[in-house]
Amino acid sequence: MIGEPEAIPETLRERDQWVCWREEERDGKPTKIPVTPGAGGFASATESETWASFGAALDYTETEYADGVGFVFTDDDPIVGVDLDDCRDPETDDVDDAALDIIRRLDSYTEVSPSGTGYHVLITGELPDGRNRRGSVELYDTARFFTVTGDHVERTPTRVARRQDAVTAIHREYVQDTERDTASESEQRGGADPRSPTTDAADVDVDLEDEDLLEKARNASNSEKFERLWNGNTVGYDSQSEADMALCCLLAFWTGGDQTQMEQLFRQSGLIREKWDEVHYADGSTYGEKTIERAIATTSEFYDPDAGDDTADPHGPPDRVTAGSTPDEADRSRTYLAEKNRLLSERVDELEATLEQKTERIETLEAEIERLTDELAARDGETEQSQEEDSGTASETGDDPEPASMLRRFFGGRSE
Repeated sequence: MIGEPEAIPETLRERDQWVCWREEERDGKPTKIPVTPGAGGFASATESETWASFGAALDYTETEYADGVGFVFTDDDPIVGVDLDDCRDPETDDVDDAALDIIRRLDSYTEVSPSGTGYHVLITGELPDGRNRRGSVELYDTARFFTVTGDHVERTPTRVARRQDAVTAIHREYVQDTERDTASESEQRGGADPRSPTTDAADVDVDLEDEDLLEKARNASNSEKFERLWNGNTVGYDSQSEADMALCCLLAFWTGGDQTQMEQLFRQSGLIREKWDEVHYADGSTYGEKTIERAIATTSEFYDPDAGDDTADPHGPPDRVTAGSTPDEADRSRTYLAEKNRLLSERVDELEATLEQKTERIETLEAEIERLTDELAARDGETEQSQEEDSGTASETGDDPEPASMLRRFFGGRSE
């Protein structure tokens, strides 16, 4: 069950932490049993003598004793695996919103699981303390093995990226125990309420009635975008969740980050749906609450009535600190863009390296084609020469006058 072995990041392939696995039925359910490459016995995620190199594990999958390969997490490596189960329709490729959110925020190497109904994301970092599983989300960093398929998900990085902040936030939102773990975290923070918003709203008081605010939004430079989202049109977005976030970012700008007003305005829009009030996170937050919180956190500018600027874009240039926007927000935006630029540069380098390899391969193939063409031409020449020689021999045999004269002399002699 290895799609493209080369697609598996070298960070994983270079480590001798590989086992094989074989699917067996236990208690009426299919179970993946870890197998020692080469030996075929039971492998253990805590006994390194049962592990092997990636190459050895891959070779063993060619036998009837293994169905795939797996990577073992240990305390000696920084690799963290995020397992997202039952979140993908293998026939339509539809992905549920929670899994899509996690994959996008981790922004690291992601592949489809062996069943085709889930995803595996691999990052580097440290797994926060507390539970490591809730529902269909599991996180592992030691004493476990992860099935690896090489079925890389398009538009996700091809490398294992460091994502400490992201995995900490995802652990808190999707996995952490709302009663025990968050209470412990609250104590560590000196009694702070772990459910309190981490957003930084503007220090300005917009104080506009809903209708006045909507009128300004509909007359702004990006009014077409606002009107489209307000009416529930999600064209141009991969999912409605993305459209929800886009509208909330616009509302965050116009309300000055007022969560209450954002909430009541969104409920008037064409994007409102039952999911808005569903609890989607381990801390008890609903999908709507978390969407608003993230929208405020990612909005770098807010509308300031005193500044008279009704056309500002909530996602304008991050290095411009306007009224209602703090230097910290601008710094975060600059840091975010710097990180994105770094990732893009690395991706460009990877693509250039791949292109160079493909160019070398093409040149090798062209040289081979030229060699074969010359060889074929030489063989054609030899064939033509051989045919000419055969033709010449036949001609000499048919036109030789000596046999004819001998016959004439023979018959002539008899007639005399």
